[in-house]
Amino acid sequence: MQQNTKYKYLMSLGHFCSDINQGALSAVLPFLIAAHGYSYATAASLVMISNLVGSAVQPLIGYLSDKRSTTWAIPAGVLMAGSGIALTGFTSSFFGLCIAVVISGTGVSLFHPQAVKLVNFASDADNKARSIGIFSFGGSLGFSLGPMLVSTAILAVGMHGTAVFLALALISSMIFFSQYKSMTELGARRASAGKSGGAGGADDWRAFGRLCFVIFGRSIMMCGMNTFLALYWIHELGQTERAGSAALSIYYAMGAICTLLGGRLADRFGCRRMIKISLSFFVPAVLLLVLTHNLYLASALLLPIVASLYFSYSPMVVLGQQYLPNHVGFASGVTLGLAISIGGIMAPVLGMVADRFSLSAAFCAMAALALIPLTASFFLKPAEDEAGEQRA
Repeated sequence: MQQNTKYKYLMSLGHFCSDINQGALSAVLPFLIAAHGYSYATAASLVMISNLVGSAVQPLIGYLSDKRSTTWAIPAGVLMAGSGIALTGFTSSFFGLCIAVVISGTGVSLFHPQAVKLVNFASDADNKARSIGIFSFGGSLGFSLGPMLVSTAILAVGMHGTAVFLALALISSMIFFSQYKSMTELGARRASAGKSGGAGGADDWRAFGRLCFVIFGRSIMMCGMNTFLALYWIHELGQTERAGSAALSIYYAMGAICTLLGGRLADRFGCRRMIKISLSFFVPAVLLLVLTHNLYLASALLLPIVASLYFSYSPMVVLGQQYLPNHVGFASGVTLGLAISIGGIMAPVLGMVADRFSLSAAFCAMAALALIPLTASFFLKPAEDEAGEQRA
């Protein structure tokens, strides 16, 4: 398996190039509000549209990848993801913005299932969470740099500065096209080995359904923070738009580190245990954030919030793959697409709470909803091949 290590880092690079666009989408909202006078709910609906696309495309691509090679989705997805975000700076109509986020959301959705499946193929049984952590690190790093890149580009040259994401997409897609043959061969080897060696155990659809219920709740927490953190910094803490983007970048950067660490801890202590422990941080940290208007304390509270959301990421993906060993692509598509997209659907609802009451009220609503996945995490079933799982 050692010769396949490069694919983990190659897919991590692709995850960076894909998710830098998702990070940029959250950070571009304040600029769109300022330029076009949108309400919080209207701006947040762009996130909902992007996530709705993911909810449809990712499971479908995951299902297709279990039937035939979809390696083409990796370079095509990265190219579309960057092209869509680039278009947000070149349209002044809300319909045009919707088209742009649909293109970007489709690209992100194309990339993830096949990429995660390749990471699974390139991993040994005892380091799958660590490998997903490496993959996720690239995405989290992209999320962290996306706000910084988009705010710097827009402040420097105006809304047309989003064109920088098209340039990045073109370069990265060319890299993946150059590796197309070797990535396809890896998938073919593993598919052949799976047929000759038999199935990897029975699929446990009931346990997978429980896991999705946990991810539904976590996705609301995640998407809410992604959408409203920069706005909270600006409108509740009295900071500038650049400071709001910087806070979002710091948040994502800490998330990248926590994702990498969370994968290692899950391999050692078990996926279920990491999910339960990490989700318990969120409610008290968010409530303390709402109660303070001190910038330094608010910044310090980002750490437990980030730890709660990102320590649980790799364990959830790996656990989903372990519950469905014969449908790894579909499991990846659902855990990264359909389930996570619930958060995007809820973003406008949280936006309406913020419009009617305040951003602080929206954060309190997130804290209340976070109790649902925390409770559900205690009912997760151990996977047959979960490495390092101890009796909790």
